[in-house]
Amino acid sequence: RPATPGSRRKSFIWTFIATSTIFATAVAASPMASDDGVVQPRKRRARILLLGDSITQMSFSATDNGWGAHLSDVYQRRADVLNRGKSGYNSDWFLHYLRTDEGYADVFGDCEGGGKDTRNVQLVTVFFGANDSSCSELNERQHVPLDRYKSNLKEIVGIVRKAVGENVKILVISPPPVHHDSRLQWQIKRYGKDKATGKLERTLDLSGGYAAAAAEVAEETGAPYLNLWKEMQSAKPSSNGNDEPWSAFLSDGLHLSREGNMFVGEKLVNLINKDFPDLAIAPCPITGSFGNSGSKSK
Repeated sequence: RPATPGSRRKSFIWTFIATSTIFATAVAASPMASDDGVVQPRKRRARILLLGDSITQMSFSATDNGWGAHLSDVYQRRADVLNRGKSGYNSDWFLHYLRTDEGYADVFGDCEGGGKDTRNVQLVTVFFGANDSSCSELNERQHVPLDRYKSNLKEIVGIVRKAVGENVKILVISPPPVHHDSRLQWQIKRYGKDKATGKLERTLDLSGGYAAAAAEVAEETGAPYLNLWKEMQSAKPSSNGNDEPWSAFLSDGLHLSREGNMFVGEKLVNLINKDFPDLAIAPCPITGSFGNSGSKSK
C-alpha cells in the first residue's frame, strides 16, 4: 500500500530519534582531548566536597567573595565543587546526619566507592569546630567536648574514605579565631543593648584548643592541615583601626568577612598546590582567568 504523508512523517520522526540516540551514545563514549592535546577516554567530571558548618555553607556567597566560590572558580573547567555545609551544625550533628540514609545520600550521592566510576571525588575539606568550641555553660546545645570533637573528626574522615575511596585527598581546616570585642558588638546588634548579656559564649582560647585537636586529627589521619586559627592572627589584613587587625577577617567576630573569605580561599588553594600538586591549576598566563583554555593543570 502506498505510504501516506502522515505515515512518512512518523517514519521520519522515528528515524530521527533513533539516529540521535545512537549519536548521543557515541559522543558520550568518545575520547576527549586533554590540555596537552592528547586524546583520552571520557571520564566523569571530578568533584570536590566541602563538609562543615555555616562557615562552609556560606562559602558560596557571591557578595562576600566566598572561599567555596573561589575554589569553584579555580576548578570551573575541571571539577564541580559541592557545598555540603550545614549552618549551625557541630561535629556531633553532622556525624549523626552522615549516619542516616538521607544524610549519607545527600553528602555522597552516587559517589560511593566500589564501582569503576566512583573515584570522581578528588578532594574533600573537613571544616568543623566553630560551634563545637562554644562554652559549655553558655551554649550547651552546640558545645561538643574536646575529646568527642576529635573522635568525631576522625570518624568523619573514615566515613569519607569508605564512601569514596581510601585514596581520596582530604584537607582538615581548623576553626577560625574568635574576636571578643566584635562578638560583644554583635550581641548588642542582634539582641539590643538591654538584652545583650555581655558574656562570651565563644572565646579565642576555646577555639584555639579545638584548632589544636583538629591538627592532631590531621596528623593521625595523614591529611594536610590548614591552621586558620594561627594563620589569621599572624596575617596583616587591611587596617580597620583595631588593635587586633586580624578582626578584619571576621564579620561578627566569628564568621568570615569578605576579606576573610578571600584569605581562606587563597590559603586553601596554596595548600592544595603544595600538598596535592596533581590537583594544582594554573590560570591563563595572558588573562589570569581559570575559565578559558589557557588555564592548565600543572
